[in-house]
Parts: sequence; C-alpha cells; structure tokens
Amino acid sequence: MSQIAASPAIESLQPQSVWRFFAGMAAVPRPSKHEEKIRAHVRDTARELGFAFREDDTGNIVIEVPATPGHESAAITVLQGHLDMVGEKNAGVDHDFENDPIRMQLDTDRETGRQIVRAEGTTLGADNGVGVAMALAAATDPDVVHGPLEILCTSDEEMGMTGAKALQPDFIRGRRLINLDSEEDDAIYIGCAGGSDVTFIWHLDSQPVTGAETCRVAVTGLRGGHSGGDIHLNRGNAIKTLIRTLVAAELDDLRLVTMQGGSKRNAIPREAHAVVAGPAGSRDAVRAAAMRMQETVGRACDEPDCSITVEPHDAPGTRAASPSATTQLLHGLAACPSGVIAVVPAIPGLVQTSNNMSIITTDTADDGSRLAVRADCLTRSSSPDDMDAAIVHLRALGSLAGAEVTVGNQYPGWQPNVDSPILAVIRRIYEKMFGEPGNVTAVHAGLECGIIGERVGEIDMISIGPTILGAHSPDERVFTDSVDKSYRFLKAILAELAKG
Repeated sequence: MSQIAASPAIESLQPQSVWRFFAGMAAVPRPSKHEEKIRAHVRDTARELGFAFREDDTGNIVIEVPATPGHESAAITVLQGHLDMVGEKNAGVDHDFENDPIRMQLDTDRETGRQIVRAEGTTLGADNGVGVAMALAAATDPDVVHGPLEILCTSDEEMGMTGAKALQPDFIRGRRLINLDSEEDDAIYIGCAGGSDVTFIWHLDSQPVTGAETCRVAVTGLRGGHSGGDIHLNRGNAIKTLIRTLVAAELDDLRLVTMQGGSKRNAIPREAHAVVAGPAGSRDAVRAAAMRMQETVGRACDEPDCSITVEPHDAPGTRAASPSATTQLLHGLAACPSGVIAVVPAIPGLVQTSNNMSIITTDTADDGSRLAVRADCLTRSSSPDDMDAAIVHLRALGSLAGAEVTVGNQYPGWQPNVDSPILAVIRRIYEKMFGEPGNVTAVHAGLECGIIGERVGEIDMISIGPTILGAHSPDERVFTDSVDKSYRFLKAILAELAKG
C-alpha cells in the first residue's frame, strides 16, 4: 500500500548516500528557469563537504573532488547531470513548483511489482536529481575509489539546454565524461537526437459573439510523458485530440474564442481546452464529436482515462475569430504532425525524427479586437538532413495555414563513437558485473552530451543511469533496485578509471 514517506524513510533505502542526497534535492524547489534555490543548495553542500567549486554566469556549477589517496595521477573524470526538473502536476493538485518541496512516496509499481519512489500528484524530479545525487554520493562514500573528479551540474536543461550551451571550453578540465541522465539501467548510451523549437502564431481579427451558442471543450485524463523518450508509444496528445474533436464536428460556422493546452515543450500534453461559438445546434454537434473522439483515443492510443467534456460557456462580451479564420487555424493545426516521423533504418525501434505539439495559448489584444494563437512544437532528429526536412515541412505548413513560423533554440545531436575508449571500459565492466552485455545504443531524447562536445572540444563521453518511467509527467517513478544497480555500476567504473 502507498504511504507518504518521510525523508528518513526515503533515506533508509539503499544506497543510503544516494537517497540522502536526492531527498535533499527534492526538498528544494527547482523547476526550469527558477533554479536559484537549488544552486544555493549545491553550493552549500560543496562547502559542507569541503570541496572547491566554481559557478559561471549561467548558473552551471563544477565541484572539484580530490582523488582517493594513491590515485592522484589518474585522468580527471567528469560526472555530469542537470539541476532543473520539469514541473507537471495532475489537475486539482495544489503544488507550487517554485516554492513547495516535492512530496515523495514509497510505492509498488503496478506493472512490475517492484518498489518505486514517486511523487504525490507531481513530477518526481528523478530526472535528473538521482543522477546528481549519484555523483555526490560517489564523491563522498568512503568505499568509492576514484581519480580526480569534476561534478558538472548544468542549469536549465529541460527548457532549452541553455546551461550546456553557455559552457566555456575551460570551465571543465576533464576530457572524459559520464553523463548520468539516462533512464534505462541496462543501456549504455553513446548518441542522442538534436532538437529545435518551432513556433506557429496566428493573428486573428475578432468580433462580438451575438445570438450564438458557446461551449467549453476540455480534454483531460491523458497520460502524457517525455516527448523524446515516450514519443514512440503513440500516447494521446491533448492538443491534437482537441483539434480533432473540433474538426470532426464539421461545423462551417464555428468560431474560436480561446484555446489553451500543454505547459512544457518537452512534455506530451495531457490536458487542453477551447471555447468556441457557433449557430444553434453546434453544441450538440461538438458533443457528439467529443463522444466519438473519446472512444477513438481511448482505444487507438491506449488512453482509458481520456475524457472529453463539452459544457455551456456563456460570458458577456465574448469575442471570437471569424468562421473562415477559425477553419484555417484548425485545419493547419490538424495537419501539423505530432508523433514519430521517421525511424533509424539500421536500428529497429529507434526513433530518428519526431515532432511534438507541446503548448497552445491564446492572447487577446487590450481592446479585444485581435486574438494571437500560438502553437509551440519541439522537433527532434538524430539526422541533420531529416531535421532540415522536418523544419522545411513545418515552415511550409505554417505558410499555407496563414501562420507566422519561427525556428530557434536548436541544439546538435550527439553522434555515436563506437571506438570510444571509455565505452570499451564500461562494456567490459557491465558484462563482468551483470553476466550479459550492456545494450550500447542511442536515445531519441535529448542529452547534453552533443552540446558539451561542441562547446568544450574533443571529449570522450557515455551516458548511464537508473530506470525511470513516466518522466516529464506526474507518473514519473524511479525503481529503487535500479538506483542501487546503477550506483554499483558507477562505483566499479570509477575504480577502474582510477587505475589510470
């Protein structure tokens, strides 16, 4: 049975040092773009441990850890993770990510029966708090043998990787790096996709709504998830589901009042709503479309809790876009791809290119005469050519649909190096420890390794980490036995590297 775990209960898990550091991080608010408190916490932790540290103007922090006595001549190893977390919560959950600590729970995973740690109605922040905690534990546990370490804690990874993008070449001295931001404990990652933000904006004239039915259409109950790690699971996208519902109503005179949905570019949206106006009978037509769409999404996308509700929404002074502008907007959004676009031909099951329609918002001019509808997408690809093609596609789509299109915040992928010296060491250790080869692969989600390599120059990198499911959603959970496995693996790697 679930129970709210006090901090001592979490810290009693094995390995205790990892959970102690993670519990300390979970107690500090750290959503992306609001990381002042967690950076102060890391600085205080370094001081208490007696480690030197430095911080750059972006908020990246490097903690310098001396080698275990006798291993001072080994090359420096960089242990890297990011400080921020995605702040997502279930509807009705009272939680302020900028001020409230994460309420952690011990639980049993319903699918596997294994012990997990999760949060109470919010994201947990194991992505990437557990990775940072593992690095701090490795630096302080007396039984860990290691050469000189640099713990690189980057800022604002989740909302654009701006910390990694600002790294100066000399901010870290080490030239071999273990990224601790992976989410499968049997995988050894040596590559990842790059990404780009693509934004559509429609500017629509609005007129007063008179003699029309208005209704609020809301999509709730979807599972959401990581727009990189979960995009291949064909989960429902609340914004796309909302658009499909409105288009399926087949109303030529439908007029948009407002539309809102999603909250994070790198999360598959779980909720969205719109207010629309139309002639007599339009509410019933939208309601019938909603019933059909709820059944379709529940079945086709395995979303048993999908709910699409249609309620009257009468507000004096309501203004709406014209029917023709509404139709052009809805058809443009309906045509925008969201999901897997292409897979890697040589690696079955690995997504090469995807697009996630992440956020939609509506702003009204001060005098109410115009609406600005903005749709934000995150496009990912491990192929630069495919990335270019996807952006061309989205630009053309936006032009045809009457939208302004902007492209920005692009970051490179991490190209695999199968001849990596550190990879050879890690593969040998994994097979020796666990009796089978590790799964050496790439991931469609974005890791900071590609950017770090671009910023600091030639550097040998791999990525490992414990099994985390449901990242970027309130279903996020980390398996306690997997944290133990990953930490033992990290300790063995550091001991081997300490030999020089």
